[in-house]
Amino acid sequence: MDSHSHPVPQRILILAYPATPGALEQVEPLMTYLKDAGVPQVAGGSFLDKDLLERLQAKDFDLLIALGGDGTMLRAGHLCAPLGIPVLGINMGRVGFLTEIRKEEWQQGMDLLLQGRYRLEERMMLKAELWRGETSLGSWLVLNEVVVCRGRFVRPIRVQACVDGYTLTTYVADGVIAATPTGSTAYALAAGGPIMPPELRNILLIPVAPHLSMDRAIILSQGACVELRVQTDAEHEAVVSVDGHSPLPLENGDQVSVQSSDLTVHFVRFEDPGYFYRNITAYMEQNPSTGARS
Repeated sequence: MDSHSHPVPQRILILAYPATPGALEQVEPLMTYLKDAGVPQVAGGSFLDKDLLERLQAKDFDLLIALGGDGTMLRAGHLCAPLGIPVLGINMGRVGFLTEIRKEEWQQGMDLLLQGRYRLEERMMLKAELWRGETSLGSWLVLNEVVVCRGRFVRPIRVQACVDGYTLTTYVADGVIAATPTGSTAYALAAGGPIMPPELRNILLIPVAPHLSMDRAIILSQGACVELRVQTDAEHEAVVSVDGHSPLPLENGDQVSVQSSDLTVHFVRFEDPGYFYRNITAYMEQNPSTGARS
Protein backbone atom coordinates (compact mmCIF):
# COMPACT_ATOMS: atom_id res chain seq x y z
CA MET A 1 0.00 0.00 0.00
CA ASP A 2 1.28 3.47 -0.86
CA SER A 3 2.21 5.16 2.42
CA HIS A 4 1.48 8.59 0.91
CA SER A 5 -2.06 7.85 -0.22
CA HIS A 6 -4.08 8.57 2.90
CA PRO A 7 -6.02 11.74 3.65
CA VAL A 8 -4.83 13.98 6.46
CA PRO A 9 -7.15 13.52 9.49
CA GLN A 10 -9.22 16.63 10.14
CA ARG A 11 -10.91 15.62 13.39
CA ILE A 12 -8.55 14.09 15.94
CA LEU A 13 -9.28 12.79 19.44
CA ILE A 14 -6.41 12.18 21.89
CA LEU A 15 -7.09 9.88 24.84
CA ALA A 16 -4.82 8.78 27.67
CA TYR A 17 -5.34 6.15 30.33
CA PRO A 18 -4.95 7.85 33.75
CA ALA A 19 -3.07 4.93 35.33
CA THR A 20 -0.26 5.17 32.75
CA PRO A 21 2.50 7.42 34.16
CA GLY A 22 2.89 10.63 32.18
CA ALA A 23 0.12 9.87 29.72
CA LEU A 24 -2.44 12.52 30.73
CA GLU A 25 0.29 15.17 30.90
CA GLN A 26 1.12 14.49 27.26
CA VAL A 27 -2.39 15.23 25.98
CA GLU A 28 -2.15 19.04 26.13
CA PRO A 29 1.17 19.37 24.21
CA LEU A 30 -0.19 17.08 21.51
CA MET A 31 -3.42 19.07 21.21
CA THR A 32 -1.50 22.34 20.98
CA TYR A 33 0.87 20.97 18.34
CA LEU A 34 -1.97 19.69 16.15
CA LYS A 35 -4.02 22.89 16.50
CA ASP A 36 -0.99 25.03 15.64
CA ALA A 37 -0.45 22.82 12.58
CA GLY A 38 -3.94 23.70 11.36
CA VAL A 39 -5.99 20.62 12.25
CA PRO A 40 -9.58 21.96 12.32
CA GLN A 41 -10.88 19.86 15.20
CA VAL A 42 -8.80 18.52 18.10
CA ALA A 43 -10.05 17.24 21.46
CA GLY A 44 -8.36 15.33 24.23
CA GLY A 45 -8.59 13.90 27.71
CA SER A 46 -9.00 10.64 29.58
CA PHE A 47 -10.32 7.26 28.41
CA LEU A 48 -12.70 7.62 31.37
CA ASP A 49 -14.25 10.89 30.09
CA LYS A 50 -17.84 9.95 29.22
CA ASP A 51 -18.46 13.06 27.12
CA LEU A 52 -15.46 12.37 24.88
CA LEU A 53 -16.43 8.71 24.56
CA GLU A 54 -19.96 9.71 23.53
CA ARG A 55 -18.54 12.03 20.87
CA LEU A 56 -16.35 9.19 19.63
CA GLN A 57 -19.38 6.89 19.45
CA ALA A 58 -21.17 9.58 17.45
CA LYS A 59 -18.23 9.53 14.99
CA ASP A 60 -17.26 13.12 15.67
CA PHE A 61 -13.65 12.11 14.95
CA ASP A 62 -11.77 10.39 12.13
CA LEU A 63 -8.70 9.37 14.16
CA LEU A 64 -8.00 8.35 17.75
CA ILE A 65 -4.51 8.91 19.17
CA ALA A 66 -4.05 6.65 22.21
CA LEU A 67 -1.37 7.38 24.82
CA GLY A 68 -0.17 4.42 26.85
CA GLY A 69 0.96 0.85 26.30
CA ASP A 70 -0.47 -2.21 24.63
CA GLY A 71 -3.26 -2.42 27.22
CA THR A 72 -4.32 1.09 26.24
CA MET A 73 -4.28 0.03 22.58
CA LEU A 74 -6.60 -2.86 23.42
CA ARG A 75 -9.07 -0.36 24.89
CA ALA A 76 -8.74 1.86 21.84
CA GLY A 77 -9.23 -1.08 19.49
CA HIS A 78 -12.40 -2.18 21.27
CA LEU A 79 -13.78 1.34 21.03
CA CYS A 80 -12.81 2.08 17.44
CA ALA A 81 -13.26 -1.19 15.53
CA PRO A 82 -17.10 -0.99 15.52
CA LEU A 83 -16.85 2.65 14.39
CA GLY A 84 -14.30 2.12 11.61
CA ILE A 85 -12.02 4.79 13.15
CA PRO A 86 -8.24 4.19 12.93
CA VAL A 87 -5.99 4.25 16.00
CA LEU A 88 -2.48 5.68 16.38
CA GLY A 89 -0.62 4.56 19.50
CA ILE A 90 2.06 6.58 21.29
CA ASN A 91 4.02 4.39 23.68
CA MET A 92 4.49 5.89 27.13
CA GLY A 93 6.50 3.02 28.61
CA ARG A 94 8.07 -0.29 27.63
CA VAL A 95 8.44 -1.63 24.11
CA GLY A 96 5.09 -2.75 22.76
CA PHE A 97 3.84 -4.41 19.60
CA LEU A 98 0.70 -2.31 19.17
CA THR A 99 1.87 1.24 19.77
CA GLU A 100 3.59 2.90 16.81
CA ILE A 101 5.83 5.68 18.12
CA ARG A 102 7.75 6.32 21.35
CA LYS A 103 6.82 9.29 23.49
CA GLU A 104 10.04 11.15 22.62
CA GLU A 105 9.27 10.83 18.88
CA TRP A 106 5.71 12.10 18.88
CA GLN A 107 6.47 15.32 16.97
CA GLN A 108 8.04 13.43 14.05
CA GLY A 109 5.02 11.13 14.07
CA MET A 110 2.57 14.02 13.96
CA ASP A 111 4.47 15.58 11.04
CA LEU A 112 4.20 12.34 9.03
CA LEU A 113 0.52 12.05 9.92
CA LEU A 114 -0.18 15.61 8.78
CA GLN A 115 1.55 14.87 5.47
CA GLY A 116 -0.64 11.81 4.96
CA ARG A 117 2.49 9.66 5.00
CA TYR A 118 1.14 6.60 6.77
CA ARG A 119 -0.50 3.27 6.07
CA LEU A 120 -3.32 1.44 7.81
CA GLU A 121 -2.57 -1.99 9.20
CA GLU A 122 -5.59 -4.27 9.57
CA ARG A 123 -5.82 -6.49 12.64
CA MET A 124 -8.43 -9.25 12.84
CA MET A 125 -10.79 -9.45 15.79
CA LEU A 126 -12.66 -12.40 17.19
CA LYS A 127 -16.23 -12.80 18.35
CA ALA A 128 -16.54 -14.90 21.50
CA GLU A 129 -19.89 -16.10 22.82
CA LEU A 130 -20.72 -17.96 26.02
CA TRP A 131 -23.46 -20.59 25.79
CA ARG A 132 -25.19 -22.44 28.61
CA GLY A 133 -27.30 -25.01 26.81
CA GLU A 134 -29.27 -23.11 24.17
CA THR A 135 -28.95 -19.78 26.00
CA SER A 136 -26.35 -17.16 25.11
CA LEU A 137 -25.01 -15.49 28.26
CA GLY A 138 -23.07 -12.84 26.39
CA SER A 139 -20.79 -12.11 23.46
CA TRP A 140 -17.57 -10.12 23.25
CA LEU A 141 -15.30 -8.53 20.70
CA VAL A 142 -11.73 -9.80 21.10
CA LEU A 143 -8.46 -8.24 19.96
CA ASN A 144 -5.97 -10.40 21.89
CA GLU A 145 -7.36 -13.62 23.29
CA VAL A 146 -10.12 -15.65 24.89
CA VAL A 147 -8.92 -17.74 27.84
CA VAL A 148 -10.81 -20.63 29.41
CA CYS A 149 -8.87 -21.56 32.53
CA ARG A 150 -9.02 -22.89 36.09
CA GLY A 151 -10.45 -20.76 38.85
CA ARG A 152 -9.46 -20.78 42.52
CA PHE A 153 -8.48 -24.44 42.69
CA VAL A 154 -4.93 -25.34 41.66
CA ARG A 155 -6.08 -28.30 39.61
CA PRO A 156 -6.15 -28.82 35.86
CA ILE A 157 -9.50 -28.55 34.12
CA ARG A 158 -10.87 -30.54 31.18
CA VAL A 159 -11.76 -28.56 28.07
CA GLN A 160 -13.09 -30.25 24.95
CA ALA A 161 -12.12 -28.37 21.79
CA CYS A 162 -14.16 -28.73 18.61
CA VAL A 163 -13.25 -27.09 15.32
CA ASP A 164 -16.07 -26.53 12.82
CA GLY A 165 -18.11 -29.17 14.62
CA TYR A 166 -15.41 -31.84 14.73
CA THR A 167 -13.78 -32.85 18.02
CA LEU A 168 -10.11 -31.88 17.99
CA THR A 169 -9.05 -32.99 21.48
CA THR A 170 -9.85 -32.76 25.16
CA TYR A 171 -7.26 -30.70 26.97
CA VAL A 172 -6.33 -31.45 30.56
CA ALA A 173 -4.57 -28.22 31.46
CA ASP A 174 -4.58 -25.04 33.51
CA GLY A 175 -6.37 -23.46 30.56
CA VAL A 176 -6.77 -23.05 26.82
CA ILE A 177 -6.09 -19.84 24.90
CA ALA A 178 -7.75 -18.92 21.60
CA ALA A 179 -5.76 -15.97 20.30
CA THR A 180 -5.59 -13.65 17.31
CA PRO A 181 -2.25 -12.94 15.60
CA THR A 182 -2.24 -9.77 17.74
CA GLY A 183 -2.68 -11.92 20.85
CA SER A 184 0.11 -14.27 19.76
CA THR A 185 2.59 -11.81 21.31
CA ALA A 186 0.62 -11.53 24.58
CA TYR A 187 -0.48 -14.33 26.94
CA ALA A 188 -0.12 -16.98 24.21
CA LEU A 189 3.57 -16.10 23.88
CA ALA A 190 4.08 -16.67 27.62
CA ALA A 191 2.43 -20.09 27.19
CA GLY A 192 5.03 -21.03 24.57
CA GLY A 193 3.05 -20.24 21.45
CA PRO A 194 4.37 -19.12 18.06
CA ILE A 195 4.63 -15.49 17.01
CA MET A 196 2.21 -14.78 14.16
CA PRO A 197 2.57 -11.81 11.80
CA PRO A 198 -0.19 -9.23 12.29
CA GLU A 199 -1.80 -9.48 8.85
CA LEU A 200 -2.82 -13.15 9.28
CA ARG A 201 -6.48 -13.97 9.88
CA ASN A 202 -6.11 -17.27 11.73
CA ILE A 203 -7.00 -18.32 15.27
CA LEU A 204 -4.19 -19.71 17.42
CA LEU A 205 -5.20 -22.43 19.88
CA ILE A 206 -2.77 -23.26 22.70
CA PRO A 207 -3.04 -25.01 26.09
CA VAL A 208 -1.62 -23.53 29.29
CA ALA A 209 0.41 -26.03 31.35
CA PRO A 210 -1.10 -29.14 29.69
CA HIS A 211 -1.07 -32.35 31.73
CA LEU A 212 -0.83 -35.62 29.77
CA SER A 213 -2.80 -34.16 26.87
CA MET A 214 -2.22 -32.29 23.62
CA ASP A 215 0.65 -29.91 24.33
CA ARG A 216 1.14 -28.26 20.93
CA ALA A 217 -0.14 -24.95 19.64
CA ILE A 218 -2.38 -25.23 16.59
CA ILE A 219 -3.02 -22.52 14.01
CA LEU A 220 -6.51 -23.05 12.63
CA SER A 221 -7.58 -22.51 9.05
CA GLN A 222 -8.83 -19.04 8.18
CA GLY A 223 -12.54 -18.79 8.90
CA ALA A 224 -12.60 -21.71 11.35
CA CYS A 225 -14.85 -21.69 14.40
CA VAL A 226 -13.69 -23.28 17.64
CA GLU A 227 -15.91 -24.35 20.54
CA LEU A 228 -14.44 -24.84 23.99
CA ARG A 229 -16.66 -26.92 26.30
CA VAL A 230 -15.71 -27.22 29.97
CA GLN A 231 -16.11 -30.27 32.19
CA THR A 232 -16.18 -29.19 35.84
CA ASP A 233 -17.31 -30.53 39.21
CA ALA A 234 -17.17 -29.51 42.87
CA GLU A 235 -13.36 -29.74 42.89
CA HIS A 236 -12.63 -28.26 39.47
CA GLU A 237 -13.62 -24.66 38.84
CA ALA A 238 -13.36 -22.97 35.42
CA VAL A 239 -13.65 -19.35 34.26
CA VAL A 240 -13.50 -17.45 30.97
CA SER A 241 -11.67 -14.16 30.43
CA VAL A 242 -11.59 -11.97 27.31
CA ASP A 243 -8.66 -9.62 26.64
CA GLY A 244 -7.61 -9.70 30.29
CA HIS A 245 -10.97 -8.56 31.69
CA SER A 246 -12.44 -9.92 34.91
CA PRO A 247 -13.13 -13.65 34.61
CA LEU A 248 -16.65 -15.06 34.49
CA PRO A 249 -17.39 -18.37 36.25
CA LEU A 250 -18.32 -21.34 34.06
CA GLU A 251 -20.57 -24.28 34.87
CA ASN A 252 -20.17 -27.86 33.74
CA GLY A 253 -21.06 -28.14 30.04
CA ASP A 254 -20.78 -24.42 29.31
CA GLN A 255 -19.42 -23.72 25.85
CA VAL A 256 -17.38 -20.76 24.60
CA SER A 257 -17.52 -20.36 20.82
CA VAL A 258 -14.80 -18.34 19.10
CA GLN A 259 -14.71 -17.23 15.48
CA SER A 260 -13.41 -14.35 13.41
CA SER A 261 -15.41 -11.13 13.62
CA ASP A 262 -16.49 -9.01 10.68
CA LEU A 263 -14.89 -6.07 12.49
CA THR A 264 -11.27 -5.04 12.01
CA VAL A 265 -9.00 -2.70 13.94
CA HIS A 266 -7.00 -0.27 11.81
CA PHE A 267 -3.69 0.84 13.32
CA VAL A 268 -1.82 3.79 11.82
CA ARG A 269 1.73 2.79 10.82
CA PHE A 270 4.56 4.96 9.57
CA GLU A 271 7.05 2.13 9.16
CA ASP A 272 7.04 -0.49 6.39
CA PRO A 273 5.53 -3.92 7.22
CA GLY A 274 8.99 -5.24 8.14
CA TYR A 275 8.80 -3.25 11.40
CA PHE A 276 7.15 -6.25 13.03
CA TYR A 277 10.17 -8.49 12.60
CA ARG A 278 12.61 -5.76 13.57
CA ASN A 279 10.71 -5.24 16.83
CA ILE A 280 10.56 -8.89 17.88
CA THR A 281 14.02 -9.02 19.47
CA ALA A 282 13.57 -5.78 21.41
CA TYR A 283 10.12 -6.91 22.52
CA MET A 284 11.32 -10.30 23.75
CA GLU A 285 14.27 -8.78 25.64
CA GLN A 286 11.86 -6.42 27.44
CA ASN A 287 9.70 -9.43 28.38
CA PRO A 288 6.50 -7.36 28.66
CA SER A 289 4.46 -10.36 29.82
CA THR A 290 6.02 -9.94 33.28
CA GLY A 291 4.66 -6.43 33.75
CA ALA A 292 1.25 -4.96 34.35
CA ARG A 293 -0.90 -3.94 31.42
CA SER A 294 -0.83 -0.21 30.84
